[in-house]
Amino acid sequence: MDIFSPVRLGALELANRIVMAPMTRDRAGPGDVPTGLMVEYYRQRASAGLIVTEGTQPSRVGKGYWRTPGIHSDAQVAGWRAVADAVHGAGGRIVMQLMHVGRAAVAANKDADAETVAPSAIASAAPIAGPDGTLTAPVMPRALETAEIAGVVEEFAQAARNARAAGIDGVELHCTSGYLPMQFLSPGSNKRTDRYGGSAANRVRFAVEVLEAMAAAIGADRVGFRIFPGNPYNDMADDNPAETYATLIDAAEPLGLAYLHLIHYPTPELDALALLRPRWSGAIIANNALKLDSAQALLDAGQVDAVSFGRPFISNPDLVERFRAGAPLTREKRDLLYTGEEAGYTDYPRWKGENAA
Repeated sequence: MDIFSPVRLGALELANRIVMAPMTRDRAGPGDVPTGLMVEYYRQRASAGLIVTEGTQPSRVGKGYWRTPGIHSDAQVAGWRAVADAVHGAGGRIVMQLMHVGRAAVAANKDADAETVAPSAIASAAPIAGPDGTLTAPVMPRALETAEIAGVVEEFAQAARNARAAGIDGVELHCTSGYLPMQFLSPGSNKRTDRYGGSAANRVRFAVEVLEAMAAAIGADRVGFRIFPGNPYNDMADDNPAETYATLIDAAEPLGLAYLHLIHYPTPELDALALLRPRWSGAIIANNALKLDSAQALLDAGQVDAVSFGRPFISNPDLVERFRAGAPLTREKRDLLYTGEEAGYTDYPRWKGENAA
């Protein structure tokens, strides 16, 4: 499968198999509303076969980082509509990653009356940057009551409806990086004794219920999810990720979702792609520090259907064109990943080489 060939992921028709991975950039405006600068950022990168947006909170409670956008207010929907219109006007496709951070939150980053919730009242040991960039210990979360969980699930479903109302083509559930779905998946952060805790079948229940609810809201063929089995980020711990994620995939497989977005980082203990590919009949997008040649090799082997790139898209808005031409890539300015407004965001130049399209 040539990386530049079209592919269909559920209802999503991609012009090529190069996906822009979700990346937090911290440029949302007041009220967590997407800005005109964000419109331009995504428009510049619309030659990707598919853009996955930065993590976007489905509710006020779901926010944990400074200046991340939401999709739960009318103003946020309007802001995202401008983004979607710009991407579509440039010929691209875009899905929204829905990210509820759960316990991975600093109070100063949230509205003063927005609490922090998690599967269990266990604080994360991983510090998070506050408004001024200072690393701060996350707050102690309140454990969700069993009766509350259906309401949180519905927040995701409504966020999916809002994304579609904004013209976004679909949604991706963020199930890794130590955020709420992964907090339920991981026994280190989930000490519940009800039907959402204990066995792997119980721990995957929350994520599966969210996927089911989003699929019912906007169609399963417009819903994907992202996982990274064994990822310790944000103080996650699971002594048997193979069991956890095999159970998750077995439960999600019958839903007919658009794709599985897998961060593929094989170790001697676990090769997630080898474990999950035989269990998943749908499309797989692979991610993790891929280069053009390693990405094409995965496609050539028939192991995945598309490949995603993160940081190369930050500093190369024309990444697809550069790949086609074999052009050199610009390096990102790391000190401007989360600050700088247009600097390090929309001011990266397009390639002007002799073979530029």
